[in-house]
Amino acid sequence: MNVITDAEFEEARTLAPQTLRRYLSGKGWRAERELSGAELWERHVEAEPEQPYEVLVPAERRRDYPGRVADILETLALVEERRPAEIIREMRLPPSDWQFLRLVPPGPSGTAPLLDLVSALSGLRELHTAAASSALTPQRVQPGQKPQAVKDHVAAVRLDQTRVGSYVVAAHTPLPPPPKPVWPSLFDDDAFSDGPGSRRPEPFPRRVSRTLFAGVTCAHAAAEETLRRDSLADFASYADAGLSANLCEALVRIAGEERRQFSMAFAWSSDVRMEQASPPVTLAPRHLEALEAGAKDLREKWGREPEAVLHGMVTRLSGQGNREATVYGTLLHEDDARVRSVRVDLRPEDVDKATRAWRHGLEVAVKGDLGPYGTGLRMRQVLGFAVRAE
Repeated sequence: MNVITDAEFEEARTLAPQTLRRYLSGKGWRAERELSGAELWERHVEAEPEQPYEVLVPAERRRDYPGRVADILETLALVEERRPAEIIREMRLPPSDWQFLRLVPPGPSGTAPLLDLVSALSGLRELHTAAASSALTPQRVQPGQKPQAVKDHVAAVRLDQTRVGSYVVAAHTPLPPPPKPVWPSLFDDDAFSDGPGSRRPEPFPRRVSRTLFAGVTCAHAAAEETLRRDSLADFASYADAGLSANLCEALVRIAGEERRQFSMAFAWSSDVRMEQASPPVTLAPRHLEALEAGAKDLREKWGREPEAVLHGMVTRLSGQGNREATVYGTLLHEDDARVRSVRVDLRPEDVDKATRAWRHGLEVAVKGDLGPYGTGLRMRQVLGFAVRAE
């Protein structure tokens, strides 16, 4: 058992009762009954469903307040298998929604290969990007050009200390403070307790967290349906709930090249009510294979990117009259600036410019409609083709 230190005891006395209640609520504890000057909170764990853990939360600061808080911290340290200092630090964080990505890499518990972590963190970023995009506008394939609200959300996501487990990445998204209360008119519906204004409006970060949970859950359901039927499920039917080709690709990327199993768990700030149950979601290699196929199918059917801009070098001319060019470069709408080969359908007036760029090794800028082409990309309906300055 983690016994609280003298320094932690001094910090414990500074924690307010509402801070303790908010933390407990966010971790799945429930207030069961009121006692004299305290509240009894309980939490059931899978290993001991008939023996819940209990803590007494003081209703106000009294002479024995530090000792009672110390008891709470020692119980939490036992349940969460963490040091009290780590729990105190988390209690002081602003209200946040949490996602826990549990990897199962080879090797000792608490360690992971560097390459696995690179894939996992890159995939986690793409996962938040896809969820934020769907929270704004659900689509089967999210466009590469992201709204500023999506970029701001991803920039706000924080990584915390790893948790006990094979290797657990803990990410959290701070929620904005509640708006200042405005006194409503007595003749306004919002003045009554059940009116539309009686609850705090859902902030965008919470909407993203809900969409992320729904999208991951739907991805698992679509993969299970694919495996059960032995044919590809209708992934597009889950789009309104948050599933997209981008989200499926992000989940596959988290698994890395080895396609290792992983799971995601969710915890919610008690500052904004979350009515829906949110059990963890586990994705095995067989699910990831189905998700990869589902993402490809969505892109083939719905993956057109209008007026995309490509910067790169002409590496090949082909087709009748050299009307097809292969350009190796980057797409400006993609945040990660990946270098790739794109087949471009040239207009008659573009052939000479493309030939000159190919012969002299000049960079070109091409604008047109981008879509899937086999395992790659093709740009059709070119709107502009320019040879950049030598």
